[in-house]
Amino acid sequence: MQNWQEKLASWQRKPITRRASLFALGYGLVISTSLLSCGTQNNQNQLQSNTPVSSNPTSTTASTPTATSTNKVVRVVRSKQLTALAVLEKQGTLSEKLAPLGYKVEWLEFAAGPQQLEAINTGNLDIASTAESPPVFSQAAGVPLVYLATTAKNGKAVSLLVPVNSPVKSVTDLKGKKIAFQKASIGHYLLVKALEKEALKLTDVESVFLPPPDANVAFTQGKVDAWFIWEPFVTRAVQKNVGRVLLDGGELRDTRNFYSTSRQFYQANPEVIKIFLEELQKAEIWSKDHPQEMAEMLTSVTQLDAPTLVEMHKKYDWGLQPITEEVIAKQQEVADKWYNLGLIPKQVNVKEGFLSPQEYAQFTPKEVLASAPQQN
Repeated sequence: MQNWQEKLASWQRKPITRRASLFALGYGLVISTSLLSCGTQNNQNQLQSNTPVSSNPTSTTASTPTATSTNKVVRVVRSKQLTALAVLEKQGTLSEKLAPLGYKVEWLEFAAGPQQLEAINTGNLDIASTAESPPVFSQAAGVPLVYLATTAKNGKAVSLLVPVNSPVKSVTDLKGKKIAFQKASIGHYLLVKALEKEALKLTDVESVFLPPPDANVAFTQGKVDAWFIWEPFVTRAVQKNVGRVLLDGGELRDTRNFYSTSRQFYQANPEVIKIFLEELQKAEIWSKDHPQEMAEMLTSVTQLDAPTLVEMHKKYDWGLQPITEEVIAKQQEVADKWYNLGLIPKQVNVKEGFLSPQEYAQFTPKEVLASAPQQN
């Protein structure tokens, strides 16, 4: 394995390699376009493989199905954050509900959203949980994904970190500096927003595309000047006294997270999706009402103590939200922004990934549908 000095040096000399799969070819075009636009040298680790982080996928099985069940499997992304999705895995209710239908649940871990959606496309994951940008990049690469549900904005849970002793006091001080983030992530999107707020462009900084685990090492070792990342990485860095928050996304973020799947999985498994969203919404409400219990449940997941997680709980709004015309319009704005910046190779019509209101009504929990604003 390369050390960090070799990895950093490789950014200056390694071209992007073509991937074997059709999806990756499309994604490679997205990456190549973005590199030309950003003026940033990439490395061959820009995109992770669609292999889950866990080296033993069977170890991620949430529960064993009943003896009468078949071998059908639902693969859901594993959350390592303070989320209702992590609670859902811990509580085991999804496995209980799906077992009578002949399904077992596997929870698979990925580095970030783009890797999840690559796995969705190649059939190695069924349900993903990402921010707004990964689906846009995937749609630009021709992935037939379906947006299932959305969440609150929760911008305070994403922050721009600088080393604890850094002289940087504002975003403008980062001009010409190395900033790490996962490409096509919420960190990427919010960095663009933060720079625009100061009349700067993405080309005014040196973008270092790294998935969170690698970015964590680079930041800790002082190889980059800043890092745009989400919780619990933020709090861990602060607690370890290696980073401080320059700004958070509370006022910057105007987008939401999405749960998504492939169109093939949606068409073949509507009842599974319905049960998943119903159980997820129950976990959302439970998480909202039980911050202490949630914190104690997820200490091992987040590697943070319960009191810290209780405090972190205040950064979030809880509960799924319905897909509305406003949500779709905002997602189109995101797609247009990436296209106008030259970071995706073609214009994307995000509506191709959304369903009709009638279709959403078939599987969205009733209380979530009822929370939609009334149209005049």
